[in-house]
Amino acid sequence: MLASLFHGWERRLHAITTDRVVRPFEWGDDWIDDVPSGTSDAQDASARLEAWAARATRDSDRFYHVEPADAAEFDGHHLRFASAVTTPHPENNTVHARFFQADDDSRRRAVVVLPQWNADREGHVGLCRLFGRFGVSSLRLSLPYHDQRMPPELTRADYIVSSNIGRTIQVCRQAVLDARRAVQWLHAQGYERVGIIGTSLGSCLSMLTAAHEPLVRAAAFNHCSPWFADVVWDGLSTEHVRRGLDGRITLDELRTFWLPISPFPFIEKLRGRRIFVVYARYDLSFPLELSKRFVDELGTRGVDHERFVLPCGHYSTGKFPFNWMDGLALTRFFNRNL
Repeated sequence: MLASLFHGWERRLHAITTDRVVRPFEWGDDWIDDVPSGTSDAQDASARLEAWAARATRDSDRFYHVEPADAAEFDGHHLRFASAVTTPHPENNTVHARFFQADDDSRRRAVVVLPQWNADREGHVGLCRLFGRFGVSSLRLSLPYHDQRMPPELTRADYIVSSNIGRTIQVCRQAVLDARRAVQWLHAQGYERVGIIGTSLGSCLSMLTAAHEPLVRAAAFNHCSPWFADVVWDGLSTEHVRRGLDGRITLDELRTFWLPISPFPFIEKLRGRRIFVVYARYDLSFPLELSKRFVDELGTRGVDHERFVLPCGHYSTGKFPFNWMDGLALTRFFNRNL
C-alpha cells in the first residue's frame, strides 16, 4: 500500500514539468577530441566509441586530470572561474558557485555541493545553510548548462544528459573537472578538511570527483546507481531521454559507452575516504535495485561506508518531512567526518 501511494505521488510530481523535449539520437563523437575519425555508419561509429570508452575508463586518471584554475573571481559570496572544458556555448564555459561560510568557521572544513539535474539557483541553498549552523562551510556549484551557464536556446539543462552519447560524456566530465577545481580552490583558501555531496545526477558526479580528487576526505551520495546508463534507461525522470534512444541502441551498448561516467569501474578508488550513501525506498528515478547494487558493490570491494534509507521516493525527498530527514542525516555525517 505504501509503495502504491508513494509511486503515485512520484508520478504526479514528475508530471508537473511539461517542457521536457525528446531529442534525436546522435553519436556525438564530435564532442570528444580523441575519438578516431571514421564513417557515419552506425556499426563503425559504435565500434569507435566503444574502443574510446574502454581506453578512457582504463586511463581515468588522465581522463579526469585537471590543473587548478589559473584565476578566480571571488567577492566573498560568489565564485567564478574558467571551466577546464571549452564547449560551443560561451555561457557554459564559466563556472559559477555560491559560498556559504559557517557560523563558526574556526575548524576550517567545507563541502562542495552538487545539486540535482535541472536544479534552479536556489536548489540546495537550504542544505548549505544547515551545514553552516553545524560549523561546515559550503560551496554550492552550478552544474554545466544550469543557471547562468544555460544558453538562450534551452529552458532545461538537456545538454548534460541526453540522447547525444558523446555530448553527455563530455559535459559530465566537464562537471567533474569543475568540481575538482572547486575542491582545489577551497583547499587553497585554507580548508584542509574538504568533502563533497551530490544529489541524483550530482551524486554520480560527486562520486567520480571523490574517486579522482585526493583532497576529498568525505563524500555523500544522495540517490545512487552503479551505472549511468541504467538510470537513464529505467528511471522516471529520464523517460523522455530513453525515447530518443529507443530503436537506435541497446542498454548493454549504452552502458558500455557511458562507462567512463559511471561509478561502477571506480568504486575501489573510494577506499580510505569516509562514504555516506542515501537512497529512497520508493524511488522511481533511481530504481531501488540499482541503489542496493551500488551499496553491495561498496561492501564487496572493501569500501567502508554508512547508509541511510529514506521512507519516500525521489521527488518526494524534496518535500517535508523527508527533506529535513535527508538534510539532517547529511549534516550529521559531515559534522562527524570532517
